[in-house]
Amino acid sequence: MTGKTVIKLERDLLTPNHTKKDIPDQSHLFLILCFCLPALLFLLIMFSEAGGKMTEPKPLLPKTVGLWTRADSPKFVDAQNIFDYMDGAGELYVGYRFDHLEYFEYKAKTQEDILVELYFMKTSDDSYGLLSLDWGGEPMDLSQSPIDNDDPRALYGEGLLRLWSDNIYARIMAYQETPESRQTVLTLGRSVVQGRNNPNKPALLKNLPDSLPSNWTLRKDRASYFRSHLVLNSIYYLGQENILELDHTSEAVTALYERKTPSGEKILIRFLLVEYSENERARNALTQFHRAYLPEHPFPKRSDHSGKISNVYSIEDGWMGYKLQNSMIAFIFECPDQETARTIIEQL
Repeated sequence: MTGKTVIKLERDLLTPNHTKKDIPDQSHLFLILCFCLPALLFLLIMFSEAGGKMTEPKPLLPKTVGLWTRADSPKFVDAQNIFDYMDGAGELYVGYRFDHLEYFEYKAKTQEDILVELYFMKTSDDSYGLLSLDWGGEPMDLSQSPIDNDDPRALYGEGLLRLWSDNIYARIMAYQETPESRQTVLTLGRSVVQGRNNPNKPALLKNLPDSLPSNWTLRKDRASYFRSHLVLNSIYYLGQENILELDHTSEAVTALYERKTPSGEKILIRFLLVEYSENERARNALTQFHRAYLPEHPFPKRSDHSGKISNVYSIEDGWMGYKLQNSMIAFIFECPDQETARTIIEQL
């Protein structure tokens, strides 16, 4: 109800057309609206700030688990002081849409500490991306749902549990792994995911083929989702500068594909797919990439009226190629020969 509507209601109550019997009922309604309207406005503001959906509840971590007890309140880290909290790795977190970190230290008299880090990201895609940087570890069941070894949401190894729970990426680490600390780490992990949603993986991953022409098979344990050239360089180094013009408005996924040679040897090629906010940004990024990465080769012309651009090139570590279509660019690196690179690029 707007302010004008409330004023009109007040005027209507004072007009001669209303009987004494009508006035108490309508006054009661007016008082109810006066009390409810501020609450409704507050809820609408919170709803809009959440980007159209209510935010997920924060995990309720137990005060004491087994031998370990934490302080009452977490410690906070944001983008301004994350580099004070950690050396070197901070750029990986801010490379995604990082909001803040909350962490607890659980202490016990007879055991080493357990550290719980909750990285609150802007979206579920960003928290998934952090988990996807390393698929090593044992898949763990934390939410009473069947474990998908090809698509785990939690991984444990050597005292460290890493998990993805909607917009939270969590690291729970026992400084010394013991049977007791392992059980406590997993219990804390279950507390993190309890009552939270399990969204799907980023939609861009649907464009990652399970196989490529010429019998190349996807290595799902080597697929990573990211937004930053700093993260890309930690996976596959293209250059010190941001030659693909990646930022938080772009999305990218990279993966290895494997094929066995007649002799039984396994060889790998790298696939990279980047999606930009619009075609013009993708075209500018490809131009920048070509100038920096392939300066000795002329930039190709559009292949047809659709605006697609594609080509393959021989470089130091094999053959590579790219294809621009709409707002996406697909790259292939380290192909063993020209035919392989061209076949893959043409059929993407």
